[in-house]
Amino acid sequence: SLCFAQNLEQKIRVKIFPDSAAFTISIKGDYVVKQDQSDRILKYGKNLRARVSGYKGGIILAGHYLVAKNIFVKSNTPEESIEINGRRFKGCFEVIKRDNGLLSVVNYLGLEDYVKGISVRETSHYWPMEALKAEVVAFRTFALYRAEQFKNKEWDVTDNVYSQVYGGEEAERYRITEAVDKTKGEVLYYAGKILPAFYHSTCSGSTEDASVLWNIDLAPLKGVVCGFCKDSPHFSWKAIVSQEKIRQLWEKQSQKIKKVKEVVIAGRDKSGRVINLDIVTDEKDIEIAAKDFRNLIGVDIIKSTNFKIIANNNDLILDGLGWGHGVGLCQWGAYFMAKSGSDYSKILDYYYPGAYLTKL
Repeated sequence: SLCFAQNLEQKIRVKIFPDSAAFTISIKGDYVVKQDQSDRILKYGKNLRARVSGYKGGIILAGHYLVAKNIFVKSNTPEESIEINGRRFKGCFEVIKRDNGLLSVVNYLGLEDYVKGISVRETSHYWPMEALKAEVVAFRTFALYRAEQFKNKEWDVTDNVYSQVYGGEEAERYRITEAVDKTKGEVLYYAGKILPAFYHSTCSGSTEDASVLWNIDLAPLKGVVCGFCKDSPHFSWKAIVSQEKIRQLWEKQSQKIKKVKEVVIAGRDKSGRVINLDIVTDEKDIEIAAKDFRNLIGVDIIKSTNFKIIANNNDLILDGLGWGHGVGLCQWGAYFMAKSGSDYSKILDYYYPGAYLTKL
């Protein structure tokens, strides 16, 4: 349905908000609500302000019991955004009722509008224009990569850090909109396929080989030496984590352990990042991948997998470099490259060597 597609612009499906029992929707002007597949009109009218919830047979919208597992809601005034829980979004919506009674809300919108709605959450609109252009090409390419990966699922991306942080219409900023418009439809390809254009904040000297983290082995994502991000505010970091905290988190996620005695780095890759760690307990040693350890403790506490561990009584002091997984575009590197006169194609060429820029 793609919300009764008329124009052929590539659409992105974004799951917004966690599943919930109910939400509010507000539309100015004419609107229409249709059922999936059949395109049967379930409701239409003008100026909607309503609560949406589920019931055994389907979805309740503004007091109307709609017998449908999923519905599409669209404003017929294209320039009017739709408000969900007080936040404004472009495009149209699918509401999916889950078996547990909760509702999933999926925003369908054009690729360019999507990129405008994530960019300020993923970068700063004050940055040099060439850095912004490089970033929005990466954002757009990554969105298409995910859409290709998840084309048989109910959505392409979520609105959080597990995809790209999406804020809807109020996340748009003039300079980022300008960068998106100036690079309209431009994406990165490699070997005839859309590139998984990963990016991160700061690599601190060298980007990571994607194959260390994921099942992705591509020449543009093998990692490059980066001398540009040394003045990034995220170049280095420190964290203190108690052994007891590690024990509690491990127990919550996996199995009971009595006491964490120490945590030892078991291997590094060629970029210097940690690959594996051993959690030494009273009973046994637990081997854990560094990326899983980072997720266990929290990605905002352990900012990257490039760290040293210093034991201090029952605490671990982590002395680290960089922020993010390290694959692909180093955003602070792009910032300093743009500052020193590189244009966006040169920046992209540097961080994704061998990938080529093309228009959709």
